Amino acid sequence: MISSSSRVVFIGLPICLLLIFSKKCRAQEVKPGLEGMAPSKWITIKNTQAPGRVYSFGNGTYRTATHEDIFVKAWLPVIHKSKFSLIVGPQYRTEQLELQKSDKDNLIPSLSNWSLRSMGIDVRSMNRIDSACWILINANINQSGSRADGSFTNSPLNYTFSAAYLKKRSATNEIGFGVLAGRGFNSITVLPVFIYHNNYSKKAGLEISLPYKISWRYNVTPSDIIYIKTEALTRNYYIRNIENTGYATFRKLDVDMGVVYNRKITKLVGVELFGGYRKNLTSKLPAGVTGIKTSGVAFSLELYIRPPGR
Repeated sequence: MISSSSRVVFIGLPICLLLIFSKKCRAQEVKPGLEGMAPSKWITIKNTQAPGRVYSFGNGTYRTATHEDIFVKAWLPVIHKSKFSLIVGPQYRTEQLELQKSDKDNLIPSLSNWSLRSMGIDVRSMNRIDSACWILINANINQSGSRADGSFTNSPLNYTFSAAYLKKRSATNEIGFGVLAGRGFNSITVLPVFIYHNNYSKKAGLEISLPYKISWRYNVTPSDIIYIKTEALTRNYYIRNIENTGYATFRKLDVDMGVVYNRKITKLVGVELFGGYRKNLTSKLPAGVTGIKTSGVAFSLELYIRPPGR
């Protein structure tokens, strides 16, 4: 399973992949990414809502809730040289299951009233091997829990480490491979990584970053981009169980399928809108709570500031 609050990044580089790509790259000095892709984001503020989720409890009570979260992240440059760069990205997320007004009895205080919190940091480096070849290394450390029951301060740290080898084969095509590994709440995950970006026309392209995202892009104008995407999302929170007798985890794996609209408003400011269907694949809820309807519509609004000079 992909790390929850952490950004999905790439770790560990198998020797066989280095051998595959050991041939010297021959291209002019370039950077990762293709023309037409979404702009870099320096500071991000994002709100996501997924209404109409229904949960039942051991006493036969049903509750309808909106799953809502607010996410903030900023990238800070640390080292920037011709062959090596390093940036760090502190991030913060608060989340809740917002009960309908008719549901007066709050049976899940650990998950409601913006109680769920996650704080972490990404460390990302780019190592240039040649004029069009890079090794991308990432690390994430985060802590997540509920402030309502004191579990946030007692929750264990989660780790994700990754690396990928990326090669730009032409101005319209790049490919990469790597490995992702993470540890969280007594579980260890190791997954292969595959990156493929291809502009098959002047206005359209395919962007694949497995294991978590596949999208088709269409550049309406230089400032307007439309994506049709499928993206995996995970959340893991360390909380007290509903009887308040011990600790448990609130964990879910979702897949968002829908349309994204990215608009560059000015040289520094942009907005991104998403609307579609969120399919819940798995959920681990506190004892006594059962998900009745865990899939449905979802939408988000994201405001971002681009790095100066970009």
